[in-house]
Amino acid sequence: MNRIVAYACLALSMSLVGSYVALSKPLVAIFPVFLLAWLRFGIGGMAMLHWLKKPAGEVAMTRQTKQLVFLESFLGNFLFSICMLFGVSLSSAVAAGVIMAAIPAAVAVLSWLFLREQIRPRVWLAVACAVLGIMLVSLSKTELIAPGSSGLEADLASNTAWLGNLLLVGAVLCEAAYAVIGKKLTGALGPKRITALINLWGFVLVTPMGLWLAWRFDFGAVAPAMWWLLLFYALAASVWTVWLWMTGLKNLPASQAGVFTVMLPISAAAVGVAVLGETLGGLQMAAFALALAGVVLATLPQRAPAAGVRISPPS
Repeated sequence: MNRIVAYACLALSMSLVGSYVALSKPLVAIFPVFLLAWLRFGIGGMAMLHWLKKPAGEVAMTRQTKQLVFLESFLGNFLFSICMLFGVSLSSAVAAGVIMAAIPAAVAVLSWLFLREQIRPRVWLAVACAVLGIMLVSLSKTELIAPGSSGLEADLASNTAWLGNLLLVGAVLCEAAYAVIGKKLTGALGPKRITALINLWGFVLVTPMGLWLAWRFDFGAVAPAMWWLLLFYALAASVWTVWLWMTGLKNLPASQAGVFTVMLPISAAAVGVAVLGETLGGLQMAAFALALAGVVLATLPQRAPAAGVRISPPS
């Protein structure tokens, strides 16, 4: 695959993630978190039933591959969602954005530790640009403080903030592990089958809680527009983003691919401006510039040695 196509797949994947995160706010207000996850995995699974079958040219999964598929789903789908959603609820949006800015660096470190990838200085510089860009986006957001909050409520919020921040750090590690394990899996399975298998495990893991919540939920009260939004969310989160990520990751080092996670909060901010009517200030513009610089640094081809030039050792 052409490297430019691989870059485009990674950038589009993370841009879609940021978009559906921003646009799923109305869904979270209607559906309980675990019920929403169960519906997402179920709809995605029905769309990918034909991807579960082993292709003719693909070797049978080893025990290690099966374990990696489970870990990819448990960490990247199940545990990441729990840490992120509950972490934000206990902490703040600003804290979440700043902490999640560490994803590119975490991917680079884990790929160095577990995949033995050599990280070029230019990629480290790209990671730094990504981290700084996302931090600027996060710090430029204005937090809304509820008027009339009592001192007791403020104390409780302060006491739970450390737990929320800890859960957000867990989400960073889960997302970094998702990128590293995904790189290992692309050497044994095709992107479509990886996407279908980790979605199936996600459905299995969340089914007990999903069924319990579905039994008590009034589905008839959900507006038709929300069902269409749920369909988009399920297909984007379970099918499109995962397939695009695995397709691009198959042809690039995990550390280089990790830089493209910068597109997640950047695209979320863009959706906020274009769809939700938020304003774009100087800090956000600077963040976009840094993010673009990081992607350019990570994707520029290395200079090849001049053809036909050879230095012979002295005789």
